[in-house]
Amino acid sequence: MAQPFLKQAVDPNAGDVVCNPEIQRDMSKRQQHNVDPFDVRSVLSWLTTALIYLSFSVMMLRGHIHEWGDKFLTILGFRKNEMLPPKGYAPLFSRAEYFWLRRMYQLMRDCFERPIASVPGGRVDVMERTSDNYNRTFRFTGRKVDSLNLSSYNYLGFGENSGPVIDKVAASIGVYGVSTASPQMDAGSTLVTSLLEQQIARFVRKPAAMVFAMGYATNSTTIAALSGGKGTLILSDALNHASLVCGARDSGSTIRVFKHNDPDDLERLLRDSIVQGQPRLHRPWKKILIICEGIYSMEGYICRLPEIVALKRKYKAYLYVDEAHSIGALGSSGRGVCEYCGVDTSDIDVLMGTFTKSFGSVGGYISGSQELIDYLRVTSYGSMYATAMSPPCALQALEALRVIAGEDGSDDGRQRIERLRRNSNRFRRGLDAAGFVTCGSPDSPIIPVMLYSPTVMARFSRALLERKIAVVIVAFPVTPLLLARVRFCISANHTEEDLDEAVRLCKEVGDECGCLYYE
Repeated sequence: MAQPFLKQAVDPNAGDVVCNPEIQRDMSKRQQHNVDPFDVRSVLSWLTTALIYLSFSVMMLRGHIHEWGDKFLTILGFRKNEMLPPKGYAPLFSRAEYFWLRRMYQLMRDCFERPIASVPGGRVDVMERTSDNYNRTFRFTGRKVDSLNLSSYNYLGFGENSGPVIDKVAASIGVYGVSTASPQMDAGSTLVTSLLEQQIARFVRKPAAMVFAMGYATNSTTIAALSGGKGTLILSDALNHASLVCGARDSGSTIRVFKHNDPDDLERLLRDSIVQGQPRLHRPWKKILIICEGIYSMEGYICRLPEIVALKRKYKAYLYVDEAHSIGALGSSGRGVCEYCGVDTSDIDVLMGTFTKSFGSVGGYISGSQELIDYLRVTSYGSMYATAMSPPCALQALEALRVIAGEDGSDDGRQRIERLRRNSNRFRRGLDAAGFVTCGSPDSPIIPVMLYSPTVMARFSRALLERKIAVVIVAFPVTPLLLARVRFCISANHTEEDLDEAVRLCKEVGDECGCLYYE
């Protein structure tokens, strides 16, 4: 049944980037409910909100009762207290975090860490498992469940085990093996990684690029090397990825956070920071670095890049854009958020991206001026000390790039990009029509649906898996307490029939769970 405890909603997703005029009509339909999905008060009544808090309270109370029971059994000698460190040692981990893992997360652990036994294509084999001790441990039944895959970042479908790209990758193992066993600065540089760096630089229309073996480390080690530490100001979007946050913190720079995707708040921070200067002595900042993402992975929104670039020029700041989810997925030729929004890449000082999404590989890249890349090669820990990118993985990214750019002599890349855009908007429209509260911008392959309640979230995930649909759910502490959600990821490998059936089943489950807030 539909959720009965609702308020009239106000103020839609202000600031959605719509650079594709063809989607304006679809966007007006999507916003017909006039709802801001992150303003709980505009969607849920006070009674529904109170019930969600009550469910959390009951879970917490249950957890503490179990903890007290464990302590009592430990005193009697019937059970060993796993929290007690060896004699003379301090506790190795936080008691509060351990409580959360054992008494809260464990209740819905079966909704996470689901192992698969196939490539993450449009469909995926999920290994069935069961637990005899309330999700503390699992055992496999030996059965594989063929499920529709709405959980992987395989946007363009290059995460596959057949076709010309993977054939070349398989053949390269006989030449290079699977590891360089050395950092790129030592003996880890190969012809394949050099060609990949040249290819990605041409693709994003930058003078030079360098690759890393891990996407997370691309951000966390580059920002720390780039910022210069004390005297540098970093202005970071409130919902930036953890790798960006980690890199900013490791840099030793002053960090100030602007409201998510809000150029007005960013300008306020820029103006105030320039006027006030550094803390205490009020000296001018050595430099100011703005950090944002092309597509925000938990929200699905596309950054308001033209406005941010205008501010960057106005206040003479540097701009770092993380294109982990937008490169390959946005733009008529897959060149990312710059192409999508009509921004010249020369206006972006540092363009970062990963090969783990649209390219079906691993690792990441930094692109910029030749001087910037030369500097980062000898200052970034990710380049100096980490093992270089695996040659077969580099070849996977290289060949996928060539297909996307049309250098293989076919239009397969263009077709994949168009299919992804069409699938994303089709699925989003279907969810909106079903009555779900969706997030994100049109054309984005990430489509979160707000569920708000953690109990509804777990039930929603289990019910969809029973119907052979694999999804990802996200909740506290990754998101605020009342902003639990399911995150759908769309692929070019999905068919229209797949997506229409998924919408039908999602509506069926949503009706059972009471989360069709605008049916």
